[in-house]
Amino acid sequence: MAKPKTRERILQASLALFNEVGERNVSTNHIAAELGMSPGNLYYHFRNKQQIIYELYLGYEAEVKQTLQLPEGRPLTLEDKRGYLEGIFDGMWRFRFFHRDLEHMLECDGQLRASYRQLAQHCLAQGKAIYQGLVDAGYLQASEEEVEALSYNSWILMTSWVSFLRTVVQDEGDTTLTSAMIRRGIYQIMALERVFLTEFARDQIRPMEQDFFAPLDADGTALREQKTAVSAEP
Repeated sequence: MAKPKTRERILQASLALFNEVGERNVSTNHIAAELGMSPGNLYYHFRNKQQIIYELYLGYEAEVKQTLQLPEGRPLTLEDKRGYLEGIFDGMWRFRFFHRDLEHMLECDGQLRASYRQLAQHCLAQGKAIYQGLVDAGYLQASEEEVEALSYNSWILMTSWVSFLRTVVQDEGDTTLTSAMIRRGIYQIMALERVFLTEFARDQIRPMEQDFFAPLDADGTALREQKTAVSAEP
């Protein structure tokens, strides 16, 4: 297997460090040291940390848009629905630094802020189309107004889920997130949709809900304890 090019190695190392300790706690010097290269070599490929963040964001954006594509020539299925949710939350896990430090990064970079705003508008439109597709396929019963509200509320829940975990579930000073904690957000989305399910869909959806359920006490104890049972994750 060919060795990754230097630019790609910088991106991979940056993503790992950002995810581990948070973007604010990582400098270009940290990234260069992690790779055993001089800061000057790093600056040859990226002029500053914001450029690294933006390129990582572009990769995340491309994955999100790919995930939210609608099937052509056939109705939506529950497997499509599962694929949308798993794809989005898996992306949130792999790029969790972005959701952890979102407001700070958007404030620091106007280009990133404009791109993220466009992505949000795209996701809201696609979310509305997906929900309408589930209505048309007989899985949901919702008016046009309710479909729009579902798309907005799902977006709000997804984009604030990491913040909720950090401020409510985690102990003070604990920066550890696990994929199980992130994926519990899928259950929250499905719970939001439950009131709109048709009789046709209820029995089929219930087992899927249980796949993503993880106990969560009012103070977050259950999910915190769950971290000790989670094996090493990528």
